[in-house]
Amino acid sequence: MKQDTAAKTMVIASCAYFGLALTMGLLTALKFVVPTVGEIEYLSMPRLRMLHTNINLFGWLLQANMGILFWILPRILHTKLFSEKLGVAMGLLYNLTLIGGFAAILMGNVKNVEYGEIPAPFDYLVAVCWVLFAINVFGTVAIRKVKYLYVTVWYTLGAVIWTTFVYITGNMLSQMPMVTGVNQANLVWFYVHNAVGLIFTPLGVAVAYYLIPKQLDTPIYSHKLSMVGFWVISFVYVWTGAHHMLNGPISHWLQTVATIFSFSLIIPVMAVVTNFFGTYATASRHTRMRGPIPKLLMMGTVYYIFTCLQGPFQAIRSVSEIVSKTDWVVGHAHMALFGAFTYYAMAGITYVAPMMAGRKLYSEKLGDLQFWLMTLASIPFLTVLWISGVIQGYAWLNPENTFVETLDALKHAHWMRFSTGAVIFGSYFLFLYNILMTFFGKYPVEAEEGAES
Repeated sequence: MKQDTAAKTMVIASCAYFGLALTMGLLTALKFVVPTVGEIEYLSMPRLRMLHTNINLFGWLLQANMGILFWILPRILHTKLFSEKLGVAMGLLYNLTLIGGFAAILMGNVKNVEYGEIPAPFDYLVAVCWVLFAINVFGTVAIRKVKYLYVTVWYTLGAVIWTTFVYITGNMLSQMPMVTGVNQANLVWFYVHNAVGLIFTPLGVAVAYYLIPKQLDTPIYSHKLSMVGFWVISFVYVWTGAHHMLNGPISHWLQTVATIFSFSLIIPVMAVVTNFFGTYATASRHTRMRGPIPKLLMMGTVYYIFTCLQGPFQAIRSVSEIVSKTDWVVGHAHMALFGAFTYYAMAGITYVAPMMAGRKLYSEKLGDLQFWLMTLASIPFLTVLWISGVIQGYAWLNPENTFVETLDALKHAHWMRFSTGAVIFGSYFLFLYNILMTFFGKYPVEAEEGAES
């Protein structure tokens, strides 16, 4: 089988799911300003929201990262992918599983797990696909032709291990008959927070650690610092999920531990960000912002640091009392999964697509335009969510306010959310067109590096 077939399959499929996730998100935002739109069972707010989150997490981000890493790992390890056929089979099974899972959500057949509503047997098939991915990753590492492992490989191996126990805990252990009430909530929020922190963070950072020095044509700022970031996040992140239940019925000691470890996350975050910005600072000036890829990586890093500073802040009990379960948290989640890790994933796809196609990116100008439109729209999109979250939180603390009155106070914020989301949605099509033309378009341009080895 031709090299990179698995990577190409998953990258293209993820781009399609990216558009579907944004569609569900835009419809969800529209429901806040025009509640009567789509008054049918299948377009109800809960189902649209569940589709938006699950398609974004599993159809777009997870699949995009797997596809990108299927291309990156053989290049770092100077070998071929352990099994191209296994990779293709896994990709096909994964996408068939997602179709079944998303259809089940659309029909109202869901689990009571945030970010894990995909029901059985499809959630079990996701786990099977992850095992197949793990076999390919560990197999490729085992047959490598280099002695030392670059930090991208460390983060990938960590993500494989962490994802296994995080996914099983949230989607399977939490559903056991004896796990109920507060105990179930503990397991679910362990899964929800670590889905971001121990799945998408290590995968996104792994991709960025490869792309930034490669794109800027300069060594990573500090290998030692990269290992500090990796090992600290390994030991710190697992305790932070309970900060979503501050001031709730869980043990006071667990709330305190979650707050302390949430602030401890600043250590690995600063290690990563210092490394990324340090690499930019030592790179040649003419390569720092040339083309869409370094721009996406830089903006993703900016969003990453703000996400990881905002997280500990909202883990303070007095702050959580105001912003918990409000639009603030929605903005926080979007800045992590869209602002940081989607930007890294878009950079990765924009980088590997020309390599797999054997020619240059179809249009760097189109890539730059997509970056600026998406970024300029995302800033007010996120900001208005944080502001409306604070307004919402204080309104909920006032017993004289009704739910409808609170919604009315947020009307202008929700219109801003929808309109800026529409710009983000429109800019996606520039990204999609650029990638599809790079793969399948007819234009006589050869790649600068071709199928890099």
